[in-house]
Amino acid sequence: MGPQEARRPTRSRGSRHAVTAVVLALGLVLTGCGGDGEGVDGGDAVAPTSSAPAATVTPTPAPPHTSEPTGTATPTPSPTPTPTTSTPTAPVPPASDLVDAWWGLDVEAFDTQRRVVALTFDGGASNAAVTDILATLAEEDVPATFFVTGTFARTYPDSVRAMARGGHPVGNHSDTHPSFPDSTNEQIRAELSAAEASISALTGTTTQPLFRFPFGDRTPLDIEVVNEAGYVPVRWTVDTLGWKGTTEGITTALVRRRVLDTLRPGQVVLMHVGAHPEDGSTLDADALPGMIEDLREEGYGFVTVPELLAEGR
Repeated sequence: MGPQEARRPTRSRGSRHAVTAVVLALGLVLTGCGGDGEGVDGGDAVAPTSSAPAATVTPTPAPPHTSEPTGTATPTPSPTPTPTTSTPTAPVPPASDLVDAWWGLDVEAFDTQRRVVALTFDGGASNAAVTDILATLAEEDVPATFFVTGTFARTYPDSVRAMARGGHPVGNHSDTHPSFPDSTNEQIRAELSAAEASISALTGTTTQPLFRFPFGDRTPLDIEVVNEAGYVPVRWTVDTLGWKGTTEGITTALVRRRVLDTLRPGQVVLMHVGAHPEDGSTLDADALPGMIEDLREEGYGFVTVPELLAEGR
């Protein structure tokens, strides 16, 4: 039986959001999450990207739940640079509520009036820059969101523990970083379950509802299978391309420029925690202090992905 023959449709739900389609440049799609699969945290072959909703979402708030906080934050535009990390938000609701609110979407950016950015880091093959990244985040009092594979968690347990100790949410990035469109529904569920077990054992909390597709590759069916397992897929607004390394002409200045060129409230920035396997560069980690300075000079603060998910319900 081929991998697609075992695929079975899952139940679907009507989205509670009006979706504005985003046309991704081919280069961005092909490089997304290209650095954390087998062998390369920044340069492995990228699977062909399948068509599926990847959208900037204009949220229509769901009816309030009587038994749980709604998690809706009051938008507060900031006309001047904010030296602090972020604007406080309401408690994050249960994962099931967030999945219901974001059903069927691979979220690319968040529609918020607050001048905030979510810095995210993927971890797959290498942990070379974890210590430097966490040190910068702590020194600058900036929160981030990490997405790691189960393999990464088992190989570098101290790194995952350190992420959690730093107060940063750690999400599910699959167990072995396979192509989900080439996997059966059952294989996808097994990937999610195995990664959850390995990561949560280190962080002391579930990875739900945070998930990012390996390679950024997915179909509408893959999104539904992930939703059914209790996760909201989170894509990105910009890939810094730091994972390509200096051998492919990337510099820290270019990493910072790519973030500024796509800057908008609710931006999601994709970076990686590993080193290029050939030149050993860790451009995302090296660019991070300057990036934070750039964003603050533009009047932006920093939030986690769970905060933005809760705000947009």
